[in-house]
Amino acid sequence: MTGQDKKQTRSAEPIRVLVTGAAGQIAYSLLFGIAKGDVFGKDQPICLVLLDITPMLPVLDGVVMELQDCALPLLKEVIPTDKEEVAFKDLDAAILVGSMPRREGMERKDLLKANVAIFKSQGAALEKYAKKTVKVLVVGNPANTNCLIAAKSAPSIPKENFSCLTRLDHNRARSQVAMRCGVPATSVKNVIIWGNHSSTQYPDVHHCKVNKEGKDLACFDAVKDDDWLKGAFISTVQQRGAAVIAARKLSSAMSAAKAICDHMRDIWSGTPEGEFVSMGVYSTSNSYSVPEDLIYSFPVQIKDKQWKIVEGLAINDFSRCKMDATATELVEERDTAVAFLSLKCFPHKPTSHVI
Repeated sequence: MTGQDKKQTRSAEPIRVLVTGAAGQIAYSLLFGIAKGDVFGKDQPICLVLLDITPMLPVLDGVVMELQDCALPLLKEVIPTDKEEVAFKDLDAAILVGSMPRREGMERKDLLKANVAIFKSQGAALEKYAKKTVKVLVVGNPANTNCLIAAKSAPSIPKENFSCLTRLDHNRARSQVAMRCGVPATSVKNVIIWGNHSSTQYPDVHHCKVNKEGKDLACFDAVKDDDWLKGAFISTVQQRGAAVIAARKLSSAMSAAKAICDHMRDIWSGTPEGEFVSMGVYSTSNSYSVPEDLIYSFPVQIKDKQWKIVEGLAINDFSRCKMDATATELVEERDTAVAFLSLKCFPHKPTSHVI
């Protein structure tokens, strides 16, 4: 058998991809893109595993029927389940969308406690059932800290295999700059989201390039409005999720699904030469003075399914202040969550809610 034949044989083997919160609105926008090859490749067969809580199984059956009715050639099997031992078995990729949303009157510490229970359980399931090479993307909020708890609960899986979604914030920042400059979003590259997927995140365009009329310009030169870039631009990206909820009465779904596809596609296929993207990754040994043992959003480049933080970017005082502020929030979240992690009062099977 030739090397090419072996490659074709390997590529013909389906990969197992889990989506949690699979009966929810984000998953409804996400699953078609995964199943038709937008994420893992146009030649990569998929076995989709769909996990949700027991009361949502009838809805999940409808999602399965729709996926079947799409008649997609790459979709070899769909497995709906409410059991972690089924959902996490032999996974190549896990997209953890389901989490407990913040309810009216709920304190932030109560939200953290509920999600520690969920992601401790799912991390343990990854540890017990999934491949050690599994790539894990956490979407459910608070995504950075949920991701950290899942990683700590799966000690034999490399921390580098875990990431959280800040690509939606990255895409929002890219789009805002593009609209301001009157260019397509594809003409804007190397925006950065630093820190937490929260209102403290720092959308940074000091290293961003905008292609206008065939020339790459520094973002500040292309926009020509420093006050906007240091003010309204930042707050618009930080508050965009809340603005969508206020308008739609529902959280972002279509844009979140697109960002998940972008994030996982880049992990699988790599980033273009000279470009970087934003991703919440493990902070230990970073060169930007971000505290260790956090999941913090950095600019990364990806090759051979391995991310690497982009080194050597100049950080001015304005950026340093904002990077530190979001790090402070993440340290507080981590310390609260880790305190809950050591408690033994969690139910055996935590209830997760679909976001």
